[in-house]
Amino acid sequence: MTLDLTPDQLLSTTRAVRKRLDLDRPVPHSLIEECVDLAVQAPTGRNRQRWHFIVVTEPAQRRAVADIFLRALPLAAGQPLTEHDAWRMQYHPGSTDRVFDGLRHLAENIHRVPAFVIPGVEGRTDHAPVATQAGTWGSILPAVWSFMLAARARGLGTVWTTAQGPLERELAEVLDVPYEDIMLAAFIPLGYTIGTDFKPARRIPREKVLHWDRWKQGSTGLSQ
Repeated sequence: MTLDLTPDQLLSTTRAVRKRLDLDRPVPHSLIEECVDLAVQAPTGRNRQRWHFIVVTEPAQRRAVADIFLRALPLAAGQPLTEHDAWRMQYHPGSTDRVFDGLRHLAENIHRVPAFVIPGVEGRTDHAPVATQAGTWGSILPAVWSFMLAARARGLGTVWTTAQGPLERELAEVLDVPYEDIMLAAFIPLGYTIGTDFKPARRIPREKVLHWDRWKQGSTGLSQ
């Protein structure tokens, strides 16, 4: 059974869910399989279909994977905020605090999350040129987003994290993934949501991000 959402509602209310994951309700394997079936209908470079989805639900394995998540978090080196980021944040004040508050809640409860979805793609892009990276990531990102949309339609919540990054090789070992051949693209906690009444987020106005025919100088101060 899916939620009664129009396509526009589905696209605009599929949020990053951290605090509102139901930590006590198991997710049926059949529901996850439905989401994967829809995910692999996504476009993929040269129709090579190099995607893989590792789903972790077994308790002992979840604990092992959750431990890696917790140890990887402080090792992540995100890009520092810039003056342009500060300009953009005027459109969603307080969002950074909410994100970090949600992340703290997720970290404190990561061992209770019912399922983890770790998407992978065949072929590594370490130090690869942009063209190679674009082709590889373009073959996994649409599929994962389709998975997340399918999950939302079924009352499930997801959040894309890159927590696997600093300890990707260790995670690959725990999951028996051939690290040299498969790149783990994300670490996605999955569970039913507490309530389904998600709303569209505040975003930068369209006129600040839409460019017709060519890039034109805007109020961001970015060089054109």
